[in-house]
Amino acid sequence: MGRLTFDRLRSAVAGDAVALRSRTTLQPAGGSGDKVFPPTYAVDRGIKYAFEERQMDDDTTTTTVLLDSVASQANRAELALLEGWELNELKFPVPYVDFASHKEVEDLGRLTVLEVPHRFADAIFRDSLLDNTLFRLSDIGRAITDAQPRNATALFRYAPTALLFGQWDSTGPKGGLGSKFQRAYVSEIVGLDAKIGVKVGSRLDPLQIEREAADRQIFVHEDPDQVWTLDPEKAAVQKGKKGPNVKGDGRPSEINHGNIAPSIDETAGGVTISKAIQTTVVSLAALRRLRFPGHGREAETAARAAVAALGVVSIAYQHEIDFDLRSRCLLVPEHGPRIELLSRDGSPAEVVDLDRTVARELILQAAAHAKEQGIGWEESKIKLDPAPKLLELIRKSREVSASKTPSE
Repeated sequence: MGRLTFDRLRSAVAGDAVALRSRTTLQPAGGSGDKVFPPTYAVDRGIKYAFEERQMDDDTTTTTVLLDSVASQANRAELALLEGWELNELKFPVPYVDFASHKEVEDLGRLTVLEVPHRFADAIFRDSLLDNTLFRLSDIGRAITDAQPRNATALFRYAPTALLFGQWDSTGPKGGLGSKFQRAYVSEIVGLDAKIGVKVGSRLDPLQIEREAADRQIFVHEDPDQVWTLDPEKAAVQKGKKGPNVKGDGRPSEINHGNIAPSIDETAGGVTISKAIQTTVVSLAALRRLRFPGHGREAETAARAAVAALGVVSIAYQHEIDFDLRSRCLLVPEHGPRIELLSRDGSPAEVVDLDRTVARELILQAAAHAKEQGIGWEESKIKLDPAPKLLELIRKSREVSASKTPSE
């Protein structure tokens, strides 16, 4: 296997390849046969995991379980890019809203385009100020609002990751008719040959408090710091009702005392798998549908190659932040990252090695080439401040949360 060079990537983007693909085989950190826990989903009844039958390469079918969804994988890839940007290893525009300089919300820190749910089209950006102007009314905001796949220059210049991971401007002035950029980066992790297990639970109270001890007379204390009381005279009064506010059903378990009888949950007890597969595809066909009018063919190819390079970096950097998906779902790769270049003529894929150093060099070369072609991305920071109305909304929301009792 060779190494992925910028010239090879540029040729692939120009039309030599349809997509870049990365497939990584993973095993539970506890070893073969160890249980892993997939994400759970709200259901009326039955299993809480996403099982399905899938067709395999050898024409057999197997029961698979979703371990990490497309949306979740995109978020992890964005956080991997953010880590590289914060380490100053990667140079690309990352607009952000600075809450840290406002004392009442400084705990929110800095929220970047790689962290908010709807990327550059998110309401957090909409309700923030760029140079004391509401973002949507600023020059950058107007350019982002007007951006379309047939003219993606503004989005490439100010937030190129949105072209990689997709964006729908549904909260802008055009509402549901706002521009849509399809997701070019698609990744998921599934477990193969999945078999569901059971989850057991119990609690032995060292105080041995009986459930009947309070006779359902545990109340919410009028002083929130005290949490609960047995004295109805010191109980809070529930809004809109008369009498003391009973905490839940008034039993000791409501205040985390008492035994919990052993139980078995057959709907969310984890799974055993033969292995897991992470499949990541960067669609070069999707990137070729992006247009950058007025810049010429070579500049368009350069812009698309830079976005593709961000996808390559996402694969390499995500591999290095590991596959600790959630509690009891740590996976270990059986090999390093590698990329396949898929040709449109159906010939065998070209396989190239990839690591953090190669990926970092790719993005540097791609950005420099785009700049040479007159379509470079923004190099100065894009810092927004939350608008006063957004700060006030957050303040009021926190007041409401603080005033609520646990039973509300």
